[in-house]
Amino acid sequence: MNVQIESTWKEQLAAEFEKPYFAQLTQAVRQEYTSTTCYPPGQLIFNAFNLCPFDKVKVVIIGQDPYHEPGQAHGLSFSVQEGVAFPPSLQNIFKEIEADLGTPVPTTGNLTRWAEQGVLLLNATLTVRAHIANSHASLGWQQFTDAAIRALATSREHIVYMLWGGYARGKSYMIPRDRNLVLESVHPSPLSANRGGWFGQHQFSRCNAYLQQTGQTPIVW
Repeated sequence: MNVQIESTWKEQLAAEFEKPYFAQLTQAVRQEYTSTTCYPPGQLIFNAFNLCPFDKVKVVIIGQDPYHEPGQAHGLSFSVQEGVAFPPSLQNIFKEIEADLGTPVPTTGNLTRWAEQGVLLLNATLTVRAHIANSHASLGWQQFTDAAIRALATSREHIVYMLWGGYARGKSYMIPRDRNLVLESVHPSPLSANRGGWFGQHQFSRCNAYLQQTGQTPIVW
Protein backbone atom coordinates (compact mmCIF):
# COMPACT_ATOMS: atom_id res chain seq x y z
CA MET A 1 0.00 0.00 0.00
CA ASN A 2 1.34 3.42 -0.96
CA VAL A 3 0.38 5.12 2.30
CA GLN A 4 -0.27 8.83 1.88
CA ILE A 5 0.93 9.97 5.27
CA GLU A 6 3.02 12.94 6.35
CA SER A 7 6.76 12.32 5.87
CA THR A 8 7.92 12.46 9.51
CA TRP A 9 5.23 9.98 10.53
CA LYS A 10 6.02 7.79 7.54
CA GLU A 11 9.61 7.62 8.73
CA GLN A 12 8.65 6.87 12.33
CA LEU A 13 6.15 4.17 11.37
CA ALA A 14 8.06 2.68 8.43
CA ALA A 15 8.46 -0.69 10.13
CA GLU A 16 4.69 -0.98 10.64
CA PHE A 17 3.98 -0.64 6.94
CA GLU A 18 6.13 -3.71 6.28
CA LYS A 19 4.46 -6.00 8.80
CA PRO A 20 1.96 -8.70 7.74
CA TYR A 21 -0.84 -7.24 9.85
CA PHE A 22 -0.68 -3.95 7.94
CA ALA A 23 -1.03 -5.71 4.59
CA GLN A 24 -4.06 -7.56 5.96
CA LEU A 25 -5.45 -4.32 7.39
CA THR A 26 -5.02 -2.56 4.06
CA GLN A 27 -6.82 -5.31 2.21
CA ALA A 28 -9.68 -5.38 4.71
CA VAL A 29 -10.13 -1.60 4.63
CA ARG A 30 -10.10 -1.51 0.84
CA GLN A 31 -12.72 -4.24 0.71
CA GLU A 32 -14.91 -2.39 3.20
CA TYR A 33 -14.67 0.92 1.32
CA THR A 34 -15.42 -0.84 -1.97
CA SER A 35 -18.38 -2.85 -0.74
CA THR A 36 -20.15 -0.46 1.64
CA THR A 37 -20.19 3.11 2.92
CA CYS A 38 -17.37 3.89 5.34
CA TYR A 39 -16.02 6.96 7.09
CA PRO A 40 -13.99 9.11 6.95
CA PRO A 41 -13.47 9.64 3.20
CA GLY A 42 -10.50 7.58 2.06
CA GLN A 43 -8.19 10.54 1.53
CA LEU A 44 -8.76 11.66 5.14
CA ILE A 45 -8.00 8.37 6.91
CA PHE A 46 -4.57 9.66 7.98
CA ASN A 47 -5.69 13.27 8.45
CA ALA A 48 -4.60 13.41 12.12
CA PHE A 49 -1.04 12.55 11.13
CA ASN A 50 -0.97 14.77 8.06
CA LEU A 51 -2.06 17.87 9.96
CA CYS A 52 0.25 17.28 12.93
CA PRO A 53 3.79 16.13 12.06
CA PHE A 54 5.62 13.88 14.50
CA ASP A 55 8.09 16.52 15.67
CA LYS A 56 5.33 19.13 16.15
CA VAL A 57 3.11 17.09 18.51
CA LYS A 58 2.50 18.87 21.81
CA VAL A 59 -0.79 17.27 22.90
CA VAL A 60 -2.36 13.87 22.20
CA ILE A 61 -6.12 13.34 22.53
CA ILE A 62 -7.17 9.72 21.98
CA GLY A 63 -10.61 8.76 20.70
CA GLN A 64 -11.99 5.28 20.03
CA ASP A 65 -13.21 5.33 16.43
CA PRO A 66 -14.65 7.83 13.90
CA TYR A 67 -18.17 9.19 13.95
CA HIS A 68 -20.31 6.88 11.85
CA GLU A 69 -23.02 9.16 10.44
CA PRO A 70 -22.86 11.07 7.12
CA GLY A 71 -20.74 14.21 6.91
CA GLN A 72 -19.25 13.98 10.39
CA ALA A 73 -15.89 12.19 10.38
CA HIS A 74 -12.83 13.70 8.73
CA GLY A 75 -9.97 11.86 10.38
CA LEU A 76 -9.65 13.82 13.64
CA SER A 77 -10.92 12.43 16.95
CA PHE A 78 -13.94 14.29 18.39
CA SER A 79 -13.97 16.69 15.40
CA VAL A 80 -16.72 17.12 12.81
CA GLN A 81 -16.72 18.77 9.42
CA GLU A 82 -17.84 22.35 8.85
CA GLY A 83 -21.55 22.96 9.23
CA VAL A 84 -22.24 19.72 11.11
CA ALA A 85 -24.06 19.86 14.45
CA PHE A 86 -21.84 19.25 17.47
CA PRO A 87 -22.12 15.67 18.78
CA PRO A 88 -22.84 15.51 22.54
CA SER A 89 -19.23 14.74 23.53
CA LEU A 90 -17.93 17.71 21.58
CA GLN A 91 -20.58 19.95 23.17
CA ASN A 92 -19.26 18.95 26.60
CA ILE A 93 -15.65 19.53 25.54
CA PHE A 94 -16.52 23.07 24.46
CA LYS A 95 -18.53 23.69 27.65
CA GLU A 96 -15.54 22.70 29.77
CA ILE A 97 -13.17 24.86 27.73
CA GLU A 98 -15.51 27.82 28.19
CA ALA A 99 -15.72 27.23 31.95
CA ASP A 100 -11.98 26.61 32.29
CA LEU A 101 -10.56 29.33 30.04
CA GLY A 102 -13.45 31.68 29.34
CA THR A 103 -13.24 30.88 25.64
CA PRO A 104 -16.68 31.17 24.00
CA VAL A 105 -18.14 28.06 22.36
CA PRO A 106 -17.05 28.22 18.69
CA THR A 107 -19.36 28.21 15.72
CA THR A 108 -17.67 25.18 14.16
CA GLY A 109 -16.83 21.72 15.46
CA ASN A 110 -13.97 21.37 12.99
CA LEU A 111 -10.85 20.96 15.16
CA THR A 112 -8.34 21.35 12.34
CA ARG A 113 -7.25 24.53 14.12
CA TRP A 114 -6.14 22.40 17.09
CA ALA A 115 -4.31 19.88 14.92
CA GLU A 116 -2.36 22.63 13.19
CA GLN A 117 -1.16 23.86 16.59
CA GLY A 118 0.26 20.46 17.54
CA VAL A 119 -2.73 18.54 18.92
CA LEU A 120 -2.71 14.96 17.61
CA LEU A 121 -6.41 14.04 17.48
CA LEU A 122 -5.92 10.30 17.20
CA ASN A 123 -8.65 7.70 16.99
CA ALA A 124 -7.46 4.23 17.98
CA THR A 125 -9.38 2.85 14.99
CA LEU A 126 -9.11 5.07 11.92
CA THR A 127 -12.13 3.87 9.92
CA VAL A 128 -15.71 2.75 10.53
CA ARG A 129 -18.66 1.34 8.60
CA ALA A 130 -21.59 3.74 8.28
CA HIS A 131 -24.09 3.65 11.16
CA ILE A 132 -22.20 0.94 13.09
CA ALA A 133 -19.90 2.11 15.89
CA ASN A 134 -16.68 0.12 16.40
CA SER A 135 -17.38 -1.92 13.26
CA HIS A 136 -13.71 -1.78 12.20
CA ALA A 137 -12.26 -2.30 15.69
CA SER A 138 -11.08 -5.82 14.83
CA LEU A 139 -9.33 -4.99 11.54
CA GLY A 140 -5.94 -4.20 13.07
CA TRP A 141 -5.88 -0.42 13.33
CA GLN A 142 -5.11 -0.47 17.04
CA GLN A 143 -1.77 -2.15 16.49
CA PHE A 144 -0.88 0.69 14.12
CA THR A 145 -2.09 3.54 16.33
CA ASP A 146 -0.48 1.99 19.41
CA ALA A 147 2.78 2.03 17.45
CA ALA A 148 2.28 5.76 16.87
CA ILE A 149 1.79 6.36 20.60
CA ARG A 150 4.87 4.26 21.40
CA ALA A 151 6.94 6.21 18.87
CA LEU A 152 6.03 9.46 20.61
CA ALA A 153 6.61 7.95 24.05
CA THR A 154 10.05 6.68 23.03
CA SER A 155 11.42 9.62 21.06
CA ARG A 156 9.64 12.70 22.39
CA GLU A 157 9.11 14.33 25.78
CA HIS A 158 7.05 17.10 27.37
CA ILE A 159 3.87 16.03 25.57
CA VAL A 160 0.46 16.34 27.24
CA TYR A 161 -1.61 13.17 26.87
CA MET A 162 -5.32 13.76 27.49
CA LEU A 163 -6.92 10.39 28.17
CA TRP A 164 -10.70 10.56 28.41
CA GLY A 165 -12.64 7.48 29.44
CA GLY A 166 -11.62 3.94 30.21
CA TYR A 167 -10.62 3.08 26.68
CA ALA A 168 -8.15 5.94 26.29
CA ARG A 169 -6.88 5.53 29.84
CA GLY A 170 -6.03 1.96 28.93
CA LYS A 171 -3.24 3.39 26.75
CA SER A 172 -1.51 5.07 29.69
CA TYR A 173 0.89 2.18 30.32
CA MET A 174 2.81 3.17 27.18
CA ILE A 175 3.50 6.73 28.35
CA PRO A 176 6.49 7.67 30.56
CA ARG A 177 5.00 9.94 33.21
CA ASP A 178 8.35 11.25 34.37
CA ARG A 179 8.85 13.28 31.20
CA ASN A 180 5.28 13.95 30.02
CA LEU A 181 1.99 15.14 31.53
CA VAL A 182 -0.85 12.62 31.60
CA LEU A 183 -4.32 14.06 32.27
CA GLU A 184 -6.96 11.39 32.87
CA SER A 185 -10.71 11.86 33.27
CA VAL A 186 -14.02 10.26 32.46
CA HIS A 187 -15.22 10.47 28.87
CA PRO A 188 -16.95 13.72 27.84
CA SER A 189 -20.03 11.84 26.59
CA PRO A 190 -23.18 12.82 28.53
CA LEU A 191 -23.51 9.35 30.04
CA SER A 192 -20.11 9.66 31.70
CA ALA A 193 -19.71 13.42 32.11
CA ASN A 194 -23.01 13.93 33.91
CA ARG A 195 -21.97 11.43 36.60
CA GLY A 196 -19.04 13.65 37.50
CA GLY A 197 -15.35 13.70 36.72
CA TRP A 198 -15.43 15.63 33.47
CA PHE A 199 -16.55 19.16 34.30
CA GLY A 200 -14.33 21.22 36.56
CA GLN A 201 -11.13 19.28 35.93
CA HIS A 202 -9.39 22.31 34.33
CA GLN A 203 -7.57 20.04 31.92
CA PHE A 204 -7.14 22.68 29.26
CA SER A 205 -5.58 25.29 31.53
CA ARG A 206 -3.41 22.61 33.15
CA CYS A 207 -2.28 21.52 29.70
CA ASN A 208 -1.32 25.06 28.72
CA ALA A 209 0.46 25.69 32.01
CA TYR A 210 2.60 22.60 31.45
CA LEU A 211 3.38 23.59 27.87
CA GLN A 212 4.51 27.01 29.04
CA GLN A 213 6.58 25.51 31.86
CA THR A 214 8.41 23.36 29.32
CA GLY A 215 9.09 26.27 26.95
CA GLN A 216 6.29 25.57 24.49
CA THR A 217 3.55 27.76 23.09
CA PRO A 218 0.15 27.09 24.70
CA ILE A 219 -2.76 25.86 22.60
CA VAL A 220 -5.43 28.35 21.59
CA TRP A 221 -8.37 26.12 22.47
